[in-house]
Amino acid sequence: MKKLKERWGIKTNFQLSIIFIVFAITGSTSAWLSTIVCDWMGIYKSDLGLIYTPIRLILIFPLYQVLLVLIGFLFGQLKFFWAFEKKMLIKMGLGFLFKP
Repeated sequence: MKKLKERWGIKTNFQLSIIFIVFAITGSTSAWLSTIVCDWMGIYKSDLGLIYTPIRLILIFPLYQVLLVLIGFLFGQLKFFWAFEKKMLIKMGLGFLFKP
């Protein structure tokens, strides 16, 4: 845990616990919401078969990104999660989103 705290620039175990909780809540919430969005859009596993899962994963990705920052904000960790988000999107080649 010490290396992870150093890598992320975290000082306390409490902050690390909060960050893990935010990741857990965000993952569960984005998966749950993707089901609701699929239902709302009329996308059903019974209709699409094998391509249902890739479509749902594509829906989860943007939901997860938004929820990560939002839930991080609610838990008082906006600074950490905003930096984490920017770093991840830049590595994915989407750094142009942060340039004026």
